[in-house]
Amino acid sequence: MPVLQDIPIQLKKQEVLRRQGFGGTGKARPEIESLTGELLKSLETHHLLEPRATYDIYPIVEITSSLVRLEGGGQINGSLIPTSFPEAIELVTMVCTIGPRLEKRVTDYTQGHETLKGILLDGIGSAAVDILAREVYHSISQEVANRDFQAGSPVNPGMPGLPITEQANLLALAHAGEIGVSLTQSGIMVPRKSTSIITAIGGKMQTWSQADICRRCKLSADCPYTVLKR
Repeated sequence: MPVLQDIPIQLKKQEVLRRQGFGGTGKARPEIESLTGELLKSLETHHLLEPRATYDIYPIVEITSSLVRLEGGGQINGSLIPTSFPEAIELVTMVCTIGPRLEKRVTDYTQGHETLKGILLDGIGSAAVDILAREVYHSISQEVANRDFQAGSPVNPGMPGLPITEQANLLALAHAGEIGVSLTQSGIMVPRKSTSIITAIGGKMQTWSQADICRRCKLSADCPYTVLKR
């Protein structure tokens, strides 16, 4: 059960603006771009990011049409993994977080009637989690490549065929408590700027582009972040 800390996160203004729904540099008002740049600089000044991740790799015991049984007695329910990665021999459960500091600063801005700063900083936090998850996924991909395996595209609870109700199960399998991540009774991750991921491992796993992932998502028609509209 590796715990990763101090993972470098390189945030670019273009990616942050995209995550905030503006489509990238040059598509937002100048004052928005300027304020976003100021907030990006404040991340280091105020130590708002505490990137951490934990993951575990489980040998697969059985795959049926609706679930994957793991060594040790755990299982992941849903049809997404069986249909997309039927040849998988291992499953990786992973949880990433940037910690609670940025979230607290967002609340401070909002309560202090600096709503725009709060909205933009919240978007920066979402972009940071996205980048963190990619970095950890790439690290795992390299790790399994050393064993001549391949990591399939990462999937998240809430995608078609992977019920959001699997969130608690996934957090337990990834030992999320080791990095301070938990789940409320209503199913919200705490800290909010956290994400959970499952990755299938095998000899040749299916991988998807971002456009492929957007096509699979039920919200793609209305989502401001989808790549399908660009």
